[in-house]
Amino acid sequence: MAHLQGPAGAPAEPVIVMRRYHDEERLASMVKRAEPVERVLDRIAGLLADFHDHGERSPTISRQGDPEAVRQRWDDNFPTLHQHAGTAVPSETVRRVQGLGAEYLSGRAGLFTRRVEQGCIVDGHADLLADDIFWVDDRPVLLDCLEFSDELRYVDRIDDAAFLAMDLEFLGRKDLGDHFLERYAACSGDTAARSLRDFYIAYRAVVRAKVDCVRLTQGKRGSAAAAADHLDIALRHLEDGAVRLVLVGGGPGTGKSTLAGALAERVGAVVVSTDDVRRELRSSGQLSGETGNLGAGLYAPANVAAVYHAVLQRAGRHLGDGVSVVLDGTWRDAETRAEARRLADDKHAAFGEIRCVVPIEVAAERVRTRAAGNSDATPQIAGVLGADDFRWDTAHHVDTSKPLDECVREAHEQWRAAIQPPYWDGAAR
Repeated sequence: MAHLQGPAGAPAEPVIVMRRYHDEERLASMVKRAEPVERVLDRIAGLLADFHDHGERSPTISRQGDPEAVRQRWDDNFPTLHQHAGTAVPSETVRRVQGLGAEYLSGRAGLFTRRVEQGCIVDGHADLLADDIFWVDDRPVLLDCLEFSDELRYVDRIDDAAFLAMDLEFLGRKDLGDHFLERYAACSGDTAARSLRDFYIAYRAVVRAKVDCVRLTQGKRGSAAAAADHLDIALRHLEDGAVRLVLVGGGPGTGKSTLAGALAERVGAVVVSTDDVRRELRSSGQLSGETGNLGAGLYAPANVAAVYHAVLQRAGRHLGDGVSVVLDGTWRDAETRAEARRLADDKHAAFGEIRCVVPIEVAAERVRTRAAGNSDATPQIAGVLGADDFRWDTAHHVDTSKPLDECVREAHEQWRAAIQPPYWDGAAR
């Protein structure tokens, strides 16, 4: 602010002095020049986290984070996208993005409600593009927050940060987008599931795709390509973030626990193991019985049923929180597997089944020579279960006598395949 002095002693008038920022100072320009911008992003992450910590909160603001409000925001983008489907953007991509997003929202109402309860909905920036961020005098300057709608500026703080992550990916630097979100999470202390980050990146990409389509009708060149690129970003993140429940089964010594752990590590899922749950229930006094006898003692039918019931309960909580789950167990019983499938349907999670197989003698030898762990299985139990060739026609069989990395690649293919229709196709379910 300055004051302009008029002629002949007229009263001074206040004027706003504006600073012009240079194009080369834009974050987008720095990224395009392949400059190292990690330190810049670190500063932006800290600034944004502090802004959110002190941002306005109120019941009116919080309502915009309710599950119904988030779904409405998601749905509002698709009339425009469908108008341009088949011309500016591929029809199948629009349909797949819409379906995957709807499945995520349908199964995560509790997650969005908890975000509201935890105070994560703030009066934010809501338009955090790399083109409107400048690096000046060794500090970031963030311009042009969303002004035309207060409601659209009321956002989950992860949604706000995801906007910039999405834009960096659009500029061809997904690695920088990932770096920024990790730094934002560290600065803010936000522990949101990775799938929620993926959803909000997809949401912001869909919003930009809609804007691109509108600009296309206004004659702006390159808008069709930009819309398609934004939808590709949305699709990748919805596929990566789709919540899954995958059974990894087989008898003792078939390598199911090894494969389950390796698969979960690769995809960022949680492992829930029947062996671990059985030990916990026994330690707490909820189960009793001797080990080593299949169908009796600790492995009596009622005890087995109690273990699998607890396993599915635990899995359901994770799925509702947006965390994918790998269930490590024998999975001999068809009705128990059907219960797992029903749980996946109830939580709108993709479902997969993998059965680990090896010759009986290999399984028995593995049990005989393995280090002590949570499994109580003996070589005799391994032999009996190996001889019990129970039907599991819906499972993909993995020969775990192959090297582990090959088995993990094969299992990961099944992980990816789980999100094919009819999972996300409402018309086909």
